[in-house]
Amino acid sequence: MPQANRHTTFLSALILALGIAAAGYFVGQTMYNSSVGINTAEVKGLAERRVEADRAFWRIQYTVSGKDKAAILELYEKSKADQSKIVSLLIESGFEEAEVAPGVVDYNHQEFRDDDQNLVEERFILTGSIEVETEKVRLMSDARAKLNELIAQGVDIRNNSPSYYFTGLNEIKPEMLKEATTNARLAANEFASNAGVEVGGIRFARQGGFIIRDVGENYSDTTKIEKDVRVVTTISFYLTK
Repeated sequence: MPQANRHTTFLSALILALGIAAAGYFVGQTMYNSSVGINTAEVKGLAERRVEADRAFWRIQYTVSGKDKAAILELYEKSKADQSKIVSLLIESGFEEAEVAPGVVDYNHQEFRDDDQNLVEERFILTGSIEVETEKVRLMSDARAKLNELIAQGVDIRNNSPSYYFTGLNEIKPEMLKEATTNARLAANEFASNAGVEVGGIRFARQGGFIIRDVGENYSDTTKIEKDVRVVTTISFYLTK
């Protein structure tokens, strides 16, 4: 190979090598900058709402009992009469017939024996139940108070506490998430102002779960009409100079 051609080939190879090296440097420098040059602030945003339950469930139980098996039919008729009294009172209190559902009557037989296992007493018990499911949550307290009037009339009633539920979470979710995001950005702005930088776009966001609690309670969510709904979002913002 002529000397001139060898010099040309060597020069071309050298230029190519320098180009590859330079490209590698700039790519590496870009990757390095992207890994260490990003400034972010991770903050939390809170949103809360005070809401009212929009659905209630109430289970009422009533019992009749006797000591004579031959009187079971009479007990059953008394149980039907007690059921009718309770249902009538609920309808008079403002509930619709479709919201009041009488259940089955359970039968229970109890025996009491002495130390020698001799039968000393028997009891025959009929227990019925009535369930109320309604959106008229404010009627519950008045109806429960009226139900006590039947106790004074000799009706054996277990006046259980109603359960109150809030089912409109999907309707308030968008606004609450928007508020939580806004509050997170306010926190990021405060941080950025102290650091002498500005808040940019969102790098990532993580939504926490929505929590519903009875007002003033740490755990229960079905015992009160008024409830607090809470959500916390975690957002990472870019920080720019």
